[in-house]
Amino acid sequence: MEKNKDVISEIEDLVELYPDIPIEAIVKEDLLRRGMAWSSVALETAAHFKRKAYFIFSFDMVPMKEMAQKEFAKAPEEIRLADGPHKFRPTIVSVRLNPASPYCVDFQEESFVLKLDGRILARVELQKSPEYYSRTLASGKPITDIAPTIEWGYLLYLTTFRLCQYQGPEEACQFCDINKNFRQQKKSGRPYTPVKSVEEIVEALEIIASTDSDSKAYTVTGGSITGTLDGMSEIDFYVRYPEAIEKRWPKRWISKAVVQALPKDEVRRLLDAGVQIYHPNFEIWDKRLFELYCPGKARHIGRDEWIKRILDAATVFGPDRVIPNFVAGVEMASPEGFSSVDDAIASTAEGLDFFMSHGISPRFTTWCPEPMSILGKDQAGTPLEYHVRLLQVYRDTRLRYNLPPPVGYGDPGLGKAVFSVSAFMDVLPPLN
Repeated sequence: MEKNKDVISEIEDLVELYPDIPIEAIVKEDLLRRGMAWSSVALETAAHFKRKAYFIFSFDMVPMKEMAQKEFAKAPEEIRLADGPHKFRPTIVSVRLNPASPYCVDFQEESFVLKLDGRILARVELQKSPEYYSRTLASGKPITDIAPTIEWGYLLYLTTFRLCQYQGPEEACQFCDINKNFRQQKKSGRPYTPVKSVEEIVEALEIIASTDSDSKAYTVTGGSITGTLDGMSEIDFYVRYPEAIEKRWPKRWISKAVVQALPKDEVRRLLDAGVQIYHPNFEIWDKRLFELYCPGKARHIGRDEWIKRILDAATVFGPDRVIPNFVAGVEMASPEGFSSVDDAIASTAEGLDFFMSHGISPRFTTWCPEPMSILGKDQAGTPLEYHVRLLQVYRDTRLRYNLPPPVGYGDPGLGKAVFSVSAFMDVLPPLN
């Protein structure tokens, strides 16, 4: 990450330049792009709360082997910021570990606090582990391996295939560390099932359904399947999970599927299985960067075909239920990304306008330069101003097309939003 003489001054300058973006959202984006450090006493105390499950990617800025305090085994999934000198409203942030970050969570006077360059910025709240986090399947596998939750318990994250068949620099999305994260998790000794069976998912959800009332949605996802997995194509593999879940618990949860942009007949199979929201993640709007940074997607499906399939999916699910993800900031990644914030914003704004003009609701994950990914090594990082301006563009484009908040993300609005890997829900107007 870039070195700033005074991070607090940078944030205050952005608050003044963009008064319509709350300071909570600005700090959240900064935490997501820089990561956070933890003091030893805070880590030891945090270990008694809901821990980071590494549900698909590492979302860390150092590999586990370089964490001197074994932060990966003790840090929480998310933190919630509140109060402090700026009177923060509750703001939930995904924990991305970076021992060198100017942000540090400490524990003093019986409370967690977030410090920025040594000065207290906000109070920190942690989530208690739900009762089912202590449970195991009949096989002995911990439920946290099979069905962890994120978004402060709102979303059950079912990564049914923890690897991806886009492999190596010629195929893998250049910002993604899914395969290397799998290997580091296994090497650490963590239970980390590569392919979760339908039976394991259903068994885990039986436990959760009988003990939990906080989860409101589930996501079925995993790596791309370009050939076959256990003799099945991508649609054949992934469609089995919502079919089984919805047969057992019809509409108990909002059902989401994050898979590739599939042909229309295969998309209809997801709908028929009970999936309510379809996420054919697009990642980067710019054509040149899409082909460079998503080479497997570009080669196997192609950008134009990916867009066509997203538009086709809107005729199946309804446009408001098709939500492609963008990786916010990766369009400025060196060596080929935009060097100008203005140019990067203009490009992504074009993509947002295109999809939203069709009623489709993209969303964001703030890019984490994971060092095990191809693009994550020695990155200078995306300027914070880019992320602040992107929040503006996203909010204003939605308002221009009179689009409601994305479905399946909980309530929008500062103090209410639970989506933790971007502040886009925090800056949308709250529901009346």
